[in-house]
Amino acid sequence: MSAPTAHHTLARAVPALLDQPGPAHTVQRLRGGTKKGVYRLTLADTTVIAYLWHDSQDYWPTDAQSTDPADPFSHASGPHLFTAAHRRLTDLGVRVPRLYALDTTATHHPGALAVVEDIPGPTLEERLHHDPQAMTGVLDRLAHTLRTMHGHQAPAFGKVAHVLDGVTPTAPSCHHLILRRALQDLDEAAARDPRARAHHQRLTHTLHTLAARITPRGEHVLIHGELGPDHVLVDTDGIPALIDIEGLMFFDAEWEHVFLRLRFGHHHPRLTTRPLDGARTDLYALAMHLSLVAGPLRLLDGPFPDRDSMLAIAEHNLHAALATTT
Repeated sequence: MSAPTAHHTLARAVPALLDQPGPAHTVQRLRGGTKKGVYRLTLADTTVIAYLWHDSQDYWPTDAQSTDPADPFSHASGPHLFTAAHRRLTDLGVRVPRLYALDTTATHHPGALAVVEDIPGPTLEERLHHDPQAMTGVLDRLAHTLRTMHGHQAPAFGKVAHVLDGVTPTAPSCHHLILRRALQDLDEAAARDPRARAHHQRLTHTLHTLAARITPRGEHVLIHGELGPDHVLVDTDGIPALIDIEGLMFFDAEWEHVFLRLRFGHHHPRLTTRPLDGARTDLYALAMHLSLVAGPLRLLDGPFPDRDSMLAIAEHNLHAALATTT
């Protein structure tokens, strides 16, 4: 489905799904959305956001993504994952854009289509860049949101939808899964970059050494999984609203905090939710860096348009991974 085709059909499909007169006055594809199309539409008396799940909207190479529900890190895309995550967060009182309509039958548009509330204005990332002092209250509210999520536990780990479906992960624990994925990401990075290849043996040893220090744990908390400030909107009451929630899962809190520290930088201490296990944090930090080398390079095998940003992410995280020692 070409971009003009998507715009043209959405202009009619979204008003029809909402039982409103159409077509939409404007249809604009928003930045981001590597796994689904995200569009803002101006209707007769309001604006809404449309999420479109269709192969033409997914920039990730299909042969490089796991779709196995027993893999908690399988491709985080699709209406089933979205609705399960949206329902769980809403039940917990976590602010997310309101869901107005959902069509998984392709009645109104090829692919699955959700229409949600438009929370206008810049993301928290942009707000922090322009006026960080004005965002202290929002960060404190986001910390409260995270404490609510990390206080919600389950005996199993995995994506919320898959846990509800009774799926059992193939890995015996979160840290075993992270180790396995990190070794795969290291292999992939080494195959693509001579600098990673030169340090392959050392980093393999480092990963195993860090994993050996971890003691078993039975609790798994609710985490977003990819919560950067670009995945947080701020409503008119100053309440942070989470987006890109399809990867919501029960997992170790340390995995969330490693990503938060990476993306929020010196703001991260305001987002503290609980004491963290240092051994898990050390392993997960290196694993996260390796994931953010292999993942962006894998994404560039497809038609992703913003290539420079992906290369910059891979480069930054490669340097961080190579600097890791035990």
